[in-house]
Amino acid sequence: MAKERQVVRGIVLRSVDTGEADKMLTVLTAQLGKLPVVAKGARGRRSRVTAATELLSYAEMTLSESRGYQYLSEASSLAHFRCLRQDVTLLSLGSYFAQLTDAVTWEGIPAGDVLSLLLNALYALSELRRPQKLVKAAFECRLMALSGFEPLLTACAVCGAAEPAAPVLDVSSGLLRCRSCPKSGGVSVPLTPAALAAMRYVLYGDPRRLYSFSLPPADLDRMARAAETYVTAQLERSFSTLEFYQSLTEHGAAGE
Repeated sequence: MAKERQVVRGIVLRSVDTGEADKMLTVLTAQLGKLPVVAKGARGRRSRVTAATELLSYAEMTLSESRGYQYLSEASSLAHFRCLRQDVTLLSLGSYFAQLTDAVTWEGIPAGDVLSLLLNALYALSELRRPQKLVKAAFECRLMALSGFEPLLTACAVCGAAEPAAPVLDVSSGLLRCRSCPKSGGVSVPLTPAALAAMRYVLYGDPRRLYSFSLPPADLDRMARAAETYVTAQLERSFSTLEFYQSLTEHGAAGE
C-alpha cells in the first residue's frame, strides 16, 4: 500500500532512461539527502514532468512511496538553468558538478549545504557568467570541505609558517607545507601565495560570496590544478564527465 505523499525540493543529479517512457532519477534534497526516484512516463510526449526530470533541473516534486521505491507523482521546475543548457561546454561542466556531488552524498543524510553549493555554482555559470575555471576550482574545494575531506591550509604542517613563501599542497595527506620542508610522500602540487589565499577564502570565507574573487591567470591555473588533483587523489576515482569537459577545453581558453 502506498504511503502518504510528501513534497520535496531537489536537483536531479542523474537521469537514466528505463522502460519505454520512464526515468530513474537520483535527486538531491536538503532534508532527505539523496533519493532514488522513479518517474513513470516522464519521457512520454504528453508528460507534464519532462522538464523537471532533466539532469540539473531543480524542482518541487511530489513523491509517494510504494514497496520501497519513491515514485514521482507531480513536479514543477524551480530553476532550469537554460543559459547553461545552450552551451555544451557549460553543460558538461555542470554535469561534472552533478557527478562529483553524487559521489560524496548519501541517502538519508541531510545535504542542505551541498545542495545550496551546487545551485549557486550552476547559477554562477549560467547567469553570472563567472569564469569556468574559477567556479570549478571553488566548487571542488568547498564541496570537499563539506564532505569531510577539507585540506588543512592554515599553516605549514612541518614548520608552522603561516605564510609559506613557496607553498605546496600535498594532495594525498591534505596538508600544506613550504617547498623547502620535507615532503610526506605522495603527489604534491605547487601553489602561489595568491592561489593559496584564494583557496583559504573559499574554504573559510562566507559561502554567499564564494565566487566573488578574481585571480591573475597564472595563479588561477595553480589553484585549479591543485583543486582538481586534490579531488581525484582524495576520492581515488576518475569522472567521465570531467574527462569529457577536458576534451572540450583542452585546445581553447574556456574558463580563463
